[in-house]
Amino acid sequence: MDTDAHYTIVIADDHPLFRNALFQSVHMAFSGANLLEADSLGSLLALLDKEHDVDLLLLDLKMPGANGMSGLIQLRSQHPDLPIVVISASEEHTVIKQVRSHGAFGFIPKSSDMRALVAALNQVLEGEPFFPEGISDDDEQSDLAEKIAALTPQQYKVLCMLSDGLLNKQIAYDLNVSEATIKAHMTAIFRKLEVKNRTQAVILLQQMEL
Repeated sequence: MDTDAHYTIVIADDHPLFRNALFQSVHMAFSGANLLEADSLGSLLALLDKEHDVDLLLLDLKMPGANGMSGLIQLRSQHPDLPIVVISASEEHTVIKQVRSHGAFGFIPKSSDMRALVAALNQVLEGEPFFPEGISDDDEQSDLAEKIAALTPQQYKVLCMLSDGLLNKQIAYDLNVSEATIKAHMTAIFRKLEVKNRTQAVILLQQMEL
């Protein structure tokens, strides 16, 4: 363990007590690290827009602004080179498989003790993914994840708004663009997801969420 490593690590969790405990644990393990915090998806995205040299993001799946896997998917789309490790209380194999298929670099259960946490973080910071043993890949989820990852950030945002039931003109108003632009985004989304209509696109997105 390199206690003098100068890493920049972001801790994203909306529970102050757990975020503080994780902050203390990471600080003890990497005393020279620059530790940053976020308590919602919105504040996290704003932070990542300002900080361009983040070495690792520790992400809780269930934060304000994120629904199931949607936060992870959006982060992977907008920051494809950022190593993301999910730290979650949801430890089911299906959840861990989804996390991996959506491009996370690791998964650490919230129930892990400090020794296990530090070992996992060291492994990840050395460039090796960390997932609990006994987790196999899900080919169908991996295929869906690749399709979602092909969307641009704006296309993904449009897809999420479709999932919320908004009409084209409402999406255009909210994004301050023309309806023709939204229709163009829709055409590209349908092509990339290999679907024929908005209902099929929304169903596919929902399959990827908890």
